[in-house]
Amino acid sequence: MLGSFSGTTVPALLNSTSNQLYLHFYSDISVSAAGFHLEYKTVGLSSCPEPAVPSNGVKTGERYLVNDVVSFQCEPGYALQGHAHISCMPGTVRRWNYPPPLCIAQCGGTVEDMEGVILSPGFPGNYPSNTDCSWKIALPVGFGAHIQFLNFSTEPNHDFIEIRNGPYETSRMMGRFSGSELPSALLSTSHETTVYFHSDHSQNRPGFKLEYQAYELQECPDPEPFANGIVRGAGYNVGQSVTFECLPGYQLMGHPVLTCQHGTNRNWDHPLPRCEVPCGSNITSFNGTVYSPGFPSPYSSSQDCIWLITVPIGHGVRLNLSLLQTEPSGDFITVWDGPQKTAPQLGAFSRSFAKKTMYSSSNQVLLQFHHESAMGGIFAIAFSERYIYMNKSGRLDFIPGSTSGQVSDLCRSLPSQFLHLQ
Repeated sequence: MLGSFSGTTVPALLNSTSNQLYLHFYSDISVSAAGFHLEYKTVGLSSCPEPAVPSNGVKTGERYLVNDVVSFQCEPGYALQGHAHISCMPGTVRRWNYPPPLCIAQCGGTVEDMEGVILSPGFPGNYPSNTDCSWKIALPVGFGAHIQFLNFSTEPNHDFIEIRNGPYETSRMMGRFSGSELPSALLSTSHETTVYFHSDHSQNRPGFKLEYQAYELQECPDPEPFANGIVRGAGYNVGQSVTFECLPGYQLMGHPVLTCQHGTNRNWDHPLPRCEVPCGSNITSFNGTVYSPGFPSPYSSSQDCIWLITVPIGHGVRLNLSLLQTEPSGDFITVWDGPQKTAPQLGAFSRSFAKKTMYSSSNQVLLQFHHESAMGGIFAIAFSERYIYMNKSGRLDFIPGSTSGQVSDLCRSLPSQFLHLQ
């Protein structure tokens, strides 16, 4: 209200502070008078003072008259301290309803945008002493952060920044940096990344400015199908590992565990392994199969391969030549009933002469494959362990079954003078 007037005294000059003016005249039922006569004219209104633009910020709005609004926004990495919008107030003296805000580089926080900037507190000025700040970059699942340093200057060895591949203090550290050398770019393999900054009580410097950008964590190539083996693992994303195992009779060539690496192009940290049949080996499993080199493909070059099968003492070995496709001349398999070639020979076999099944009297069997013909072939020899006992006639015999329970039951049914485990 500019005023309320009554009587015969002429009011003083009035100035409105708005582009509209409201007058209300009231009279009662008693004395009448001459009333009033007034004149008005339009005059320009004074504006609010131009608001200061905060350092590291921008202002939107160029009109500063009554009820005009000016907005403020900070540059990436800075937080607005104060009001983002201020309005020019009416009144004899024009003023804003709030002071202009400030743009501050804060100590820590959480950023969730797909790209952004993180600054040391006070940047581009010096950071304060005795500071511990922690920021978390929280991206949608399936994305990692590409981190690039634009500025870096800390007190060497005492003030430092740590980047961790995850949200915890125990998450894998991707790098720890101190001094004035600009760190290299980093790629996190988690959708959450931790940035930690520490300063001690002594020298203060400008600190750091880094920017991050989300990138999709694609999978490494599917390692399956894995010929003659199996793959174990939960997934093929960055940081995940898979384990390779070969089927019985095959040997793993390469690394048994591969980890999917981060980077623009996803790939495993080692070449994919393969399962191959070795040309000879020492075998200690209770059962399995001995295959020809390169099985199921035919062997080719001249070879001499030796396998030694060993089962526990007191057991023998049952051999079954389940597949034998070798050249009649020049290719043959020799089997000895023991660990050396001086042991009794169980036989020599080729395509033209094959014995279906044979048994050893020892817990060790030696097999040798010799190939010198021009043509190739394949073979498969199944083996299993068998318990040995001496029968009533004093000769070694085999107990059917392969479990210790079955053998124990059978042993209890035999007269003690006829039972002799090797």
